[in-house]
Amino acid sequence: MTRDVGATKAKRQRAIRSLVEREQPSSQEEIRAQLLRIGLDATQSTISRDIEELGLARVHDRDGVRYVVPGTSSSSGSIHLLRHALLDFALAIVSANQLVVVRTPPGAASALAEAIDRAGLDPIAGTVAGDDTILVVPADGVSAAAVEAVLRAAMDDAGARR
Repeated sequence: MTRDVGATKAKRQRAIRSLVEREQPSSQEEIRAQLLRIGLDATQSTISRDIEELGLARVHDRDGVRYVVPGTSSSSGSIHLLRHALLDFALAIVSANQLVVVRTPPGAASALAEAIDRAGLDPIAGTVAGDDTILVVPADGVSAAAVEAVLRAAMDDAGARR
């Protein structure tokens, strides 16, 4: 790969990530049209590879299908992301024995589970995501009810951390 090709790929991927963060497009064709507007021509297969390399998620939510960036690296950004992810994707949060079950629309569990994990909430050891269900595992000594309360608080107030 020549330097120009690598630079073009990096520029295109930055543009795709920025577009997804700002507008959450619903299709690869929508992404392609936006790239063309800024002078970056790409095929559908190239965009598909870029989406995979960037780790973007295609989720179904109340507004339909869209691409999202599953997480951020900053802690305050992670809490902000968690609040929005919970508001967008959590259909139900229920304590079940020693775990918490979070129901989401089909395809959204992975993105929400990553947002929960990246938020680094002390009462949560981690998550396991399926297609539309997340198991939230409490940290040692923390009850499922306490984890449920933390998640509900995070939906109401982004400052409900730790």
